Amino acid sequence: MKPLSYEQLQQACSARGYRFFDDGNYNLNIIGVRSADLQANTFNDLIYIAWRVAGEPIVVSLPATTDPGVYWRENLANAAGTGFLVPGQYSGAFRVGKHKGYHALVQARELPLYRDADRDAKLEPNESSIQTGYFGINLHRARVDGRSNLVDRWSAGCQVVADSSDFDLLMSLVDIASKHWGETFTYTLLDEQLLKGVH
Repeated sequence: MKPLSYEQLQQACSARGYRFFDDGNYNLNIIGVRSADLQANTFNDLIYIAWRVAGEPIVVSLPATTDPGVYWRENLANAAGTGFLVPGQYSGAFRVGKHKGYHALVQARELPLYRDADRDAKLEPNESSIQTGYFGINLHRARVDGRSNLVDRWSAGCQVVADSSDFDLLMSLVDIASKHWGETFTYTLLDEQLLKGVH
């Protein structure tokens, strides 16, 4: 997946009527882009952080997954099916908190998930399967140290950053931003296949 620039992310959000935070210092845009490949068990998605400091735009892209690993697709944690976040923009989706005891972003409002219960490796979004609620959809890392290549059990529906150092960068920015803008953060999830017109 080719990384997007600050301006391209802004354009992609504006085209969908989503907010893009473009004022002040460390007013973070946290944007996930889900790969069109819904069968992979790799960190083939990207989570972007885009912000300004002293008017200058900054963007970083972190290899991540916005999908559950194949383990949870085949071994359902919920009888309704494995859950994965419906693309959209969710104001106040996450707040600063703890995931399994460490500093992370945790679900702060009800979120909609697709449910896929057929126990195969491919995720199949189905509008009729959507459930909305508190499911523990957090934004966290995979391994404590280093980078994970396979998702496997690292995600049962969470947004998971592949590399621990990338995640540390994200949380350091979150800590700075929370002092300016509060401890809840909007999350935007976009589909790669809907970004073809972004230049």
